Amino acid sequence: MSTAPNPQVSDIARGRLDGSRAGRPCFTSDLSVNEFVLVNQAGFEPLGMVMGTSVYHVGVQPANWKTSQELGVLTQAMYNVRELAMSRLEAEAAELGADGVVGVVLRPMNYAFLGDVIEYVAVGTAVRATDGRGYRAPDGRPFTTNLSGQDFWTLWQHGWLPRRLVLGNCVYHVAHQSLRQTLSQVGQNAELPIFTQALYDARELAMARMQYEGQQMGADGIVGTRVDDFQYWGEHALEFYATGTAVSRIRPDAAPVQPSLTMPLNG
Repeated sequence: MSTAPNPQVSDIARGRLDGSRAGRPCFTSDLSVNEFVLVNQAGFEPLGMVMGTSVYHVGVQPANWKTSQELGVLTQAMYNVRELAMSRLEAEAAELGADGVVGVVLRPMNYAFLGDVIEYVAVGTAVRATDGRGYRAPDGRPFTTNLSGQDFWTLWQHGWLPRRLVLGNCVYHVAHQSLRQTLSQVGQNAELPIFTQALYDARELAMARMQYEGQQMGADGIVGTRVDDFQYWGEHALEFYATGTAVSRIRPDAAPVQPSLTMPLNG
C-alpha cells in the first residue's frame, strides 16, 4: 500500500519506519513472544513499533474552594494532549501501510524542569492483515487497541475487530469542608458526602465521554475499560480518565473457539 508522506511524521521517524516497511528483513515490536505468535495466528503480521508524543502546557483555571466543579480548561488540555499523541501514533502506522496498532500504551511523563508542562507518549505495534483485506476503521485510520496480543487473538477468533482506543476524562475540583463539618466528624466513622458526590460525578463524566466516543464511531461496544486517576494540580483537584477499545462484530457466524486448544493460558 502506498501512502503520501504524512506531515505528522517527522523525517527522523520516517527514516526509522523505512526500516520496517514490507520487504525489509527486520521489524520491531513490543509484543511478547506469546503475543507475537498469537497475532500471527490471527492472520496479522507485525510491521514495526510506532509511537506518538505531545508536550503540552497546562493552563491555569481558578476555582471556588467551597464548590465542587469541573475545571473545563484543564479537562480540555488533558484531552488534547492524549489525542495529539494518539493521532501521531496513527500517522506512523499509516505510513507503514498498517491496518491497525495493538498493545497501545498511553502514559504521562512529568519533568522536574518543566513545572506546568506534561508529555503523553503512545506506543504500540503496527500490524497488517495477511489475507489482503483492509481492516482499518471506517474513517480510514488504522484501528488502535490497548488489548494484549492474547486478547486481540481471542476477539478476532470470535468475529470481533477493534476499531479505536476511545477515552474520556474529567478534571474536577473537590470542595473543601468547612471547619464545622471537619470538627463534627472528629473521632467518628462517617461518610464524607461532599467528597463522595464530587468523585462520583467526576468518574461518571469521564465514563460518559468515553462511551460517547464509541457511539460516535458506530461501535457495537467497548471492552478492556479502565478508569484511572491522575493528580497534578494540588490536593483538591484531580483527573479521572476512562479508556477502552471500541469494537465491532464483523463475522456474526464465527464459531466459538476453545482457548485451551491453541492459546496459552498465561502470558
